[in-house]
Amino acid sequence: MPTHSRNTAHRRAVTATVIGNFTESFDWLGYGLFAPFFAAHFFPSDNSFTSLLGAFAVLGIGVLMRPLGGILIGRYADRRGRRPALMLAISLMAAGSLLIGLTPSYAHIGLFAPLLLLLARAAQGISHGGEWPAAAAYLMEVAPQRRKATYGSLFSLTTCAGAFTASLLGGGLTAALGPDAMTAWGWRVPFLLGGVLGLILLFLRTRLTETEVFRREVRTRRDRGSLRHLLRTHRRKVLHALLYVAGSSAVGGTWPAVVPALGGRLATPGTMFWVVVSVTAVMMALNVPIGMLADRVGAARFLVAASALFAVTGSVSYLTMTGAFASLVFTYGSGVVYLVCVTTVLPKLLTEIFPPTVRALGVGLPNAVTSAVLGGIAPACATYAAEHDASAWFITGVMATVLLAVPAALMARTPVPAAPLPAPSPASGRTLTTTGG
Repeated sequence: MPTHSRNTAHRRAVTATVIGNFTESFDWLGYGLFAPFFAAHFFPSDNSFTSLLGAFAVLGIGVLMRPLGGILIGRYADRRGRRPALMLAISLMAAGSLLIGLTPSYAHIGLFAPLLLLLARAAQGISHGGEWPAAAAYLMEVAPQRRKATYGSLFSLTTCAGAFTASLLGGGLTAALGPDAMTAWGWRVPFLLGGVLGLILLFLRTRLTETEVFRREVRTRRDRGSLRHLLRTHRRKVLHALLYVAGSSAVGGTWPAVVPALGGRLATPGTMFWVVVSVTAVMMALNVPIGMLADRVGAARFLVAASALFAVTGSVSYLTMTGAFASLVFTYGSGVVYLVCVTTVLPKLLTEIFPPTVRALGVGLPNAVTSAVLGGIAPACATYAAEHDASAWFITGVMATVLLAVPAALMARTPVPAAPLPAPSPASGRTLTTTGG
């Protein structure tokens, strides 16, 4: 294949892989931003706090489905290939978004309304649990060895782009329609749009080629995608991965969903949308430079520094948050900067822990478990703590998980030797040239 054609195929593959993060971020932040508008449609109550708590409880239950997605889709990626796993994940994501956007309110169908909302979030939870590990495995297997963090920064770039689009859409809709129309029907727009975006991405992923690493080192192995093999042979590596992802899971369950919702209650209607727009616009410009810096200083060292800095700035900003625009920018921005730094280096750090035969499952299971346990309970806990003047205790727990990156980095200095791989077997069909494994 000519060099130009290979480069074009490579760019298309990378784009179709990382753009899934855009859809996930668009949906996740959109749920938090629009929850105050649609909560009463599914959980009617005289108390708006009670309705919002119900909406966040469904969010948490959806997140609890992530381990199932990490196991099922991660195993599927290791057994059948990264490409079919990516297609399955985006199909579930699109279906969930469309279901939320089309579900009638409690006033029209009664108990079926919150049940359908729960079903949609469960499907998206499975999708979210499997999308990122499959995408991370694919991207790191096609990325050049010395630019893996730079490639990983494309995950954080598309995450910021999804948040930027969701908040810009929310701010524009609120300004154009007004609070009453937003509460009546405007909140449905981002979910319907998210479903359409998912279907477009599904089409793009049908054109992906499987990675050479999977074809050469995984496809013929009998133990590929084995959960038993992962837990029996790679227990220390699973623990290592758990320590790496704990902080991002706790913060990811708090900052993208809770901070916009709580900030929306402190500020005038629509303010929080523009806070998110401002922060994510800046971060989109910094994503790739951050990835290049991480490649230069080392991914583990970079993560430790980012975690230590955020443990201070994140605590202060969260506990001093007010309805002022500058305060909201400081609070939301501190979490976004941390999540960008973590998202940039985690694909490299996690995929290097596990061998290709259990790479997607090994990345997916710890990430999904921490997302379910820590990220799943964070919205409800944060909301409850805010109502009972216990936010200091809540944020202390969050920052304790953030600092688990320090022992994780120390474990990386004494890695366990990987099990030897058998001699590669001939593979047929098209492959995508890779430089990393």
